[in-house]
Amino acid sequence: MFSGIIADVGSISQAADRDGGLRLVIATNVLDLSDVQIGDSIAVSGVCLTVIEHTVGTFTVDVSRETLNCTVGLDMQGAPVNLEKALRLADRLGGHLVSGHVDGVGEVTEFKDLGESWVLTVRAPQALAKYIAIKGSITINGVSLTVNRVSGAEFSVNLIPHTLAMTNLKNLRAGSRVNLEIDLIARYVERMMQAQT
Repeated sequence: MFSGIIADVGSISQAADRDGGLRLVIATNVLDLSDVQIGDSIAVSGVCLTVIEHTVGTFTVDVSRETLNCTVGLDMQGAPVNLEKALRLADRLGGHLVSGHVDGVGEVTEFKDLGESWVLTVRAPQALAKYIAIKGSITINGVSLTVNRVSGAEFSVNLIPHTLAMTNLKNLRAGSRVNLEIDLIARYVERMMQAQT
């Protein structure tokens, strides 16, 4: 589990074909890997991946073809990626509970500078739209955010300068594709309601 509070923006330093998927070497900037063990999980732009090797400033993961088909941004060497190590029981939960299992890929329709903040508007896949609610939580490229507006399959979030400075969201523009994870609670509520019928 993760919190959606990004610890570092790293980059994909190597992307090599492996059994239909990819083996990625991710270079970090400030993320401390000294406590990372082989088999630990690190979220890479919202995708939970398993560490198979690491050095002082890099870690290596394998990404399956299935994961590549369901996400965006993991197949581009040099691309900036948001990084977060898995939560420990003693950690603060500053964002919301995030599984690192991407539910779908959305498309940015607007990224507007308001002066003191930015408004990011994203069109979600139609199947996910019903799970997105005003003042609810959403994860975009691994970043925990609060939904401010919903109109059909489109929703908007407000980004403060700190969020832009600490994540790869600053690189978005209209037409960019992003990894989306809906709030876990919404999924469980729907499942409970289905069980009652």
